[in-house]
Amino acid sequence: MFRVDLNSDLGESFGNYKLGMDEEILKYVSSANVACGWHAGDPLVMEETVALAKKSGVAVGAHPGFPDLMGFGRRNMAVTPEEAKAYIKYQLGALYAFTQSQGVKIQHVKPHGALYNMAAVDEKLARAMCEAVYEVDKDIIFMGLAGSKMIDAAKETGLKAASEVFADRAYNDDGTLVSRKLPGAVIKDKELAIRRVVRMVKEGKVESINGKDISIQADSICVHGDNPKALEFVRNIRETLQSEGVEIRNLF
Repeated sequence: MFRVDLNSDLGESFGNYKLGMDEEILKYVSSANVACGWHAGDPLVMEETVALAKKSGVAVGAHPGFPDLMGFGRRNMAVTPEEAKAYIKYQLGALYAFTQSQGVKIQHVKPHGALYNMAAVDEKLARAMCEAVYEVDKDIIFMGLAGSKMIDAAKETGLKAASEVFADRAYNDDGTLVSRKLPGAVIKDKELAIRRVVRMVKEGKVESINGKDISIQADSICVHGDNPKALEFVRNIRETLQSEGVEIRNLF
């Protein structure tokens, strides 16, 4: 039987600014990536998001990013592996306080935005981030882009690795994500995106932006939850996968 995790980036509101539809999205996903206050989120939002995930029976993961609220963590920063390692520990520790106080275990760590994309191709950066997680709690799963340096580094470090695929993003021939700056990077055709997801899960294949079939491991599917159409999208993905005989469950 096929099985897969559905994850979404949540807890990204900040102060008076509200982003996403967390409470609604939590009805359909099995794992939540909770922003840790640097690219998005704040202490009150973190507290509330963990509580909502617990109430919904959804596994909680840390979603650490660059200290870049203005750029939403999507701008590259020049950091050393040592700095990246400390960044991960700092943000993981922040979320741990909220999960521990509510009796919730952190299931995984998934880097955010530019930090995620940089570590996907930078072996030293990926290794440092995985070491940070291992030194805090070696039982935490490291979630990263399928086929990337992050997956290799997690396994080499001794962590469990979860290969992530994206429902609404286009892929390059080498398995990396097409830059958001380029046309076609985001797949807006809902039916096409869902067909691609089913194929990734059941066949381990996805068509690149150049029309090439590439192999891909799908342990978890990321579905973005920051616009009204996202709610319908994640619901349709879940229903379609289940109708195809795919079990939706978290990574624990």
